[in-house]
This record gives sequence, C-alpha cells and structure tokens, in this order.
Amino acid sequence: MDIFGKIKEKLRNEFIDIVEWLDYTDDTIAHRFERYQNEIKNGAKLIVREGQTAVFVNEGQLADVFTPGTYDLTTKNLPILATLKGWKYGFNSPFKAEVYFVNTHLFTDEKWGTKSPITLSDDRFGLVEIRAFGTYAFKISDAGKFIKDIVGTDSNFTNFEINEHLKSLIATRFTDTVGQANLPIELYAANTTELSDTCREVMAPEFQSVGISLEKFYIENVSMPEDLKKEIFEYSRLDKLDMQKLAQFKAAKAMEAAAKNEGGTAGAGMGMGMGFVLAQQMGQMMNPQMGGASQVQHVGASVPPPMPIAVQYFYAVNGTQQGPVSFEQLQALFAGRTINRDSLIWKQGMASWAPLREVEELKSFLGGNTPPPLP
Repeated sequence: MDIFGKIKEKLRNEFIDIVEWLDYTDDTIAHRFERYQNEIKNGAKLIVREGQTAVFVNEGQLADVFTPGTYDLTTKNLPILATLKGWKYGFNSPFKAEVYFVNTHLFTDEKWGTKSPITLSDDRFGLVEIRAFGTYAFKISDAGKFIKDIVGTDSNFTNFEINEHLKSLIATRFTDTVGQANLPIELYAANTTELSDTCREVMAPEFQSVGISLEKFYIENVSMPEDLKKEIFEYSRLDKLDMQKLAQFKAAKAMEAAAKNEGGTAGAGMGMGMGFVLAQQMGQMMNPQMGGASQVQHVGASVPPPMPIAVQYFYAVNGTQQGPVSFEQLQALFAGRTINRDSLIWKQGMASWAPLREVEELKSFLGGNTPPPLP
C-alpha cells in the first residue's frame, strides 16, 4: 500500500466514532451527547445500555429512537434521518444530529404534597380544610415524546426539573379527586389505600400524555386541624354511646362538680337539681317496696284506681329527633346539659314542637320554684 493509501486508511479509522453515555448520577433523566457542531461520523458505533434509550433529533425534528443494543450508524440504521436528509444512495461524510440519552429506569421515592390546604364541604362539620402528602414513582415510557414535549434543548435534564411540573399536576388532580369522592371527612385518613389507587388511575393519562408512566402513587397522610380532629373523635364516641347512659354519666359528673363547689349559689342550685334527679332514680329503684305500701293503703278499696299513664317526651338535639323518654329521663338530660331551656320538646297532645321553657310541667327544670317552709 502506497503512502497515500496508508494516510487514507488512518484518517478513516480516526473518523470512526463511539456514541455512548455512562450515567454516574441518580437524578439525570435526559443527557445530550455533546459533539463539535453535532457532527457524527458515518459508520460510528452507538451503544445504548440497559435502562437507556437514545433519541436522535435533526434540526428540531424527531428522527430516530434506539432501544438498548449496539448499532452501526448508517443509512440502514437511520432510515428516518436518511429520509429527512433526502439521501438516496447513503452518505459518506459526517452528518449532523443531536443525540439524547434518556434514562428509562424507575425513579422511586419522589415526594409530593399539597402546597395549601384543600377546602372540602362535609355534611356534619361544614367547610373543613385538609392537607396531604406522600410519594410516587415514575419512569419514561415514550422517550421521543418526552424529549419533544418536556426536555426541548436542555442538555442535562434532571428529575428535580420534572418534579416541579409533576407536583403541580398531582396537587391539582388530587384536589379534584377528593372533591368528587364526597366521603365523610374522617374516612379520608382511614381509606388512603383506596384513595391512592383512585388518584393514580385519574393521573396516569396526564403523565402518559408527555411520555411518562406513573408506576406508583401513595398517600402517606391526610391531616386536618387539631380542633376538627377533637370534634370528629367526640362525634364518633357520641354516635356509639347510648344517649340515656350518656345523660346519666353527665348527671353524675355534674353532681361531682357541684359537690366540690358547695359554697357557691350555682353549686347549691345544681346540687339541688341533682338531688331531685337522684331521689327520683332512687324512687324508681324502690318502686317494688312502695308498691307493697300502696297495696296496704288500698286494702279496703273494692276496685283499684287506674294505673297512671306515663307521658313520653321527644326532644331535638342538633336538628335530630331523639326519644321517646320519660319525665325523669328528660330531667336527667337537662341536668346533664344534653338539652337546655331552648331545646324543642313534643309529647302526645301537643299541636307542635315547643321550647322546653314553654312546656308547663317542665318549667320545674328551670328552678325558681321554692317550696314552702317545713311545718
């Protein structure tokens, strides 16, 4: 081989290029392979490793996409680029193209959260505010679409950059989803798994539209103001308690409090009221014995008097009808502050509901009736 042949062979060997990218980071999603004037030599080798996709862009137009493998860059392997360039018989000179390597592995443990509280309408508590946060995992499913719609001309695109976009998308769709769920407020924190699955189904098409696959979505916590938590806990307890037993419990607590404040007028009045309630309850417990005494009194009567008809009362608490209860039970409810002077009461014979203070036989609950002195 003459000297010119050796020089030609040497230059041709120098023109052979290797296009590859080794990722030494954990957060890079897309990296542009830098070449002088974006020139790639004819016959260059392209190496795409597992977890990568190579995307060729020519003059801003998507040319070819390569999955993992080793390729010789010729017109045979670059059919779209060859068509764009109008090469019918191949090319022997260097060609210009931007090459982007895209990480297609799974990006995990990405954080999301609501920047501001979400306002919801609850049937029992009215307008309430909640916050939520969690994690999600994604990967690039369509590298060409992702480069064209998201990356653009960015030479090194990281997951920090895409996360800002994804977090806004997640917060918006999460707000819409919980608003449409229309669950009781306490169930949002108790059904995070089901709510997570629903949110993922709603968000997946939005991610897919830019070449991203939403693989996992988790709601780790749904929080609400502390005062609302206390109300919910109290409501759940009341919902499980027997109202009559609750009234008796409150009456006992009120008696205990009144006993500690014997010197005060209010304490004395409360103690008197609790005394009436206790006396009536004791009377009920001793009813069998009193029944025997009653029989003694009526030994001489040929026909016993008719049994008294117990009046049953209905009352309203928070707009909900409760009852029926006896006079004594209603008195205990009043003493325990479950009802008050303005609570609506109804019994058989009344034309309509009326405040407790307007029912004649119940006015004794309000105090002010002082018995005459003992003889």
